[in-house]
Amino acid sequence: MIADKKIIVVLPAYNAAQTLEQTFSEIPHDIVDEVVLTDDKSNDDTVSVARRLGIRHIIEHDFNRGYGGNQKTCYDKALGLGGDIIVMLHPDYQYTPRLIRSMCYLIADGVYPVVIGSRILGKGAIRGGMPVYKYFSNRMLTFMQNFLMNQKLSEYHTGFRAFSAEVLRKIPYHLNSDDFIFDNQMIAQIFMAGYEIAEITCPTKYFEEASSINFSRSLKYGLGVAWVSLAYLLQKLHLAKFSFLTFDEKL
Repeated sequence: MIADKKIIVVLPAYNAAQTLEQTFSEIPHDIVDEVVLTDDKSNDDTVSVARRLGIRHIIEHDFNRGYGGNQKTCYDKALGLGGDIIVMLHPDYQYTPRLIRSMCYLIADGVYPVVIGSRILGKGAIRGGMPVYKYFSNRMLTFMQNFLMNQKLSEYHTGFRAFSAEVLRKIPYHLNSDDFIFDNQMIAQIFMAGYEIAEITCPTKYFEEASSINFSRSLKYGLGVAWVSLAYLLQKLHLAKFSFLTFDEKL
């Protein structure tokens, strides 16, 4: 705990057997109260590794629900366990768990309700092995999103995020896609609800075992990102309404 805030780390896992142990070992267990792993019908030994590591809360999907569907299960469980601060960390060791402490303190101290680990702040992305085409795609998409959503984030596409429980209870994340666009829909919901998002520089690692998506899915993701940002703008201008953005916007 930090300041009497219960901290729960959620690991949305899919074929993470080779990287899970290293990820788990670097979680700051002196402040983290619970770890939840949701396995999205992996084809490897992810669940066996999780059990060997002693992870108490393991949820196994009976079919592959997708990246967003996996997170929905994670957040539901974390809120059900009474978490005050919920950290979503990919178990593929692309992001360092050593930043969890800093991210949680920002929330526990009431500075920000949401903190994300940005690979783009600083110069760590390319140095960490991010493919050049992904780096420039990330930058172009982020520029477009900031313009349409009137924000100034350095990155919308990170898989390392910390939330206060208040935020997760407020936003209707169950209305979001079960695919990769889920993350961007969450950010749009957070801004629509009037919350601020802090960013912290996060070194990244790209290697064979780290999760990735192919070109066709990347293209689909990019088009989805554009749609989410445009939907946000249209709803802000009261020109249209979208179900995933329609909720009580007053805090």
